[in-house]
Amino acid sequence: MPYPPEEINLVTLNCWGLKYISKLRRQRLTEIGRQLATASPQPDIVALQECFTEEDYKSIRYKTKSILPHGKFYHSAAFGGGLAILSRWPIEESTMHRYPLNGRPTAFWRGDWYVGKGIACAKIRYGPAAKQVVEVFNTHTHAPYEGGKPDDSYLCHRTAQSWEMAKLLRGAAERGHLVLAMGDFNMVPMSPEYQLITGLAPVNDVWRTLHPDSSLGPSHHPAEEARRRPVPTAEFNILENGATSDGPYNTWRWTKAQQKLLGSGRRPVTVSPDTPDPLGKRLDYIFASSGDATALGGTWSVERASVGMMMRHPDLGCSLSDHFSVEATLSFQPLPPSPPFHPPPAPPSPTSNPASIHEPSPTTAVPNAPEAPPSEPTPPTTTTPPPPGPPPGPPPGPPPAQPQPSHRISKTESALHNGTYLQLQTPTPSQRTSTDQPPPPIAQLPLATYDAILDVIATYAAREERQRAWRARHFFLSVLIGVGCMVGVWFAPANYVRFVLVVVSSVGLVAGTVDGLMALLFFGGELNALREFEWEVGNARRVAGLQRGGGGGGGGGGNRGGDGGVAGERVW
Repeated sequence: MPYPPEEINLVTLNCWGLKYISKLRRQRLTEIGRQLATASPQPDIVALQECFTEEDYKSIRYKTKSILPHGKFYHSAAFGGGLAILSRWPIEESTMHRYPLNGRPTAFWRGDWYVGKGIACAKIRYGPAAKQVVEVFNTHTHAPYEGGKPDDSYLCHRTAQSWEMAKLLRGAAERGHLVLAMGDFNMVPMSPEYQLITGLAPVNDVWRTLHPDSSLGPSHHPAEEARRRPVPTAEFNILENGATSDGPYNTWRWTKAQQKLLGSGRRPVTVSPDTPDPLGKRLDYIFASSGDATALGGTWSVERASVGMMMRHPDLGCSLSDHFSVEATLSFQPLPPSPPFHPPPAPPSPTSNPASIHEPSPTTAVPNAPEAPPSEPTPPTTTTPPPPGPPPGPPPGPPPAQPQPSHRISKTESALHNGTYLQLQTPTPSQRTSTDQPPPPIAQLPLATYDAILDVIATYAAREERQRAWRARHFFLSVLIGVGCMVGVWFAPANYVRFVLVVVSSVGLVAGTVDGLMALLFFGGELNALREFEWEVGNARRVAGLQRGGGGGGGGGGNRGGDGGVAGERVW
């Protein structure tokens, strides 16, 4: 394997590749592969979402095989999760982690449950050393179909998904690896789901690292409205706010009349950079943490971040997806060399004359040695030359960090001061100098945040309990009606009446059986997942309260109280 790179180029893109639904799917995804293959700088790791068919995945792999020879297409549920990872370096390990809470089968027209959304995990080695590993987590979270309103019934799903992502990211960071979370997170910056990830895992949003004053959502979003800023232009939303979705540059957000102007052989339709863009928002992210700086001899910083894949299809004239990509470059910055160590002068002997104390000369073999007799001249001290062969050093492995040129050191110091370093929030185990030291504290959120999550869980659990009870009653009612209809067949006066009774009985039994299975299997499983989620949040709140000296109890229902070291469970 070649020496580790100084830069890693990243791309994440929602391809909009839903089979039978997305328009011009084959042509667009083929062009996406061609654009990735000719991109400058060449991508090293690419995360794709909504790439649902292996046909499209193989098409992209074929176009990019010269620069991204390694890849993985992830399978999940009935129709697949639509996730894929392409890499310049080999993928050592891979896992598809499905979200415990992920939509409902009753909302079949939305499809989130049927594709089995989750997190595609890949461990990629970019260098020979033990810590020269990047762990990539690619995801497409549940869409906010209900607009993220306070009564949004999918808020609990997205909150649970952010919680799962944060757990995986923290575990990878504690292993001392470079960590990347990429994908379509279906959230706006600084939202509760966003703050769960950045608060519980030691990762940074690479875009806000370079653009800390970027927008918090579209112009009508309450958090953005509170900033009292003018409606941004299309160009500003791309360059400063990182808007990857719903902007005027994307042809799939145009009206039907505007889209009819596109097509093969037609003149390209341009969009003025000054066009107001009240709807553009950032849904696609790259989160990163740098790994074990001590073991690596340096850390990773954000060199650049940009919105990409804005070109149009050369023949069709349409955008390549209904999202633009997020592209970033991470640059490895060696730690500044430590100043040379000068040992303090040896303390004077109690019998020596203070007036004669001086620093030992370089040729003095032993301090305070007795003087040689006058008749024997003192032989000059010589330095024995080192034996031939390589100089002594660390055991075989990657070359240690060498002193860097002054321009490199100044760049490193600049990154330290301007906040582009992706430092861990807490030391990794390998960064602790002694096994006697206590482990670093667990990343925590404000207690009010835990209470808010528990309230969301309680609200959603009550909704699902009502749904399960209603569907169970429907099942038993359908059985009674079905039996009654069958009995009625014996006493029906005419054949057509019997036919109607048989049809009603059959359809009712089928519908009731489906609802009965839903109540038993889906709602039972979802409520169990909610119990697990509630316990984790409640236990985290208890630990946070104990570490802050306030105790783990207090608050309302759910798991906010602690007893015997374990948070109490709600009985459903």
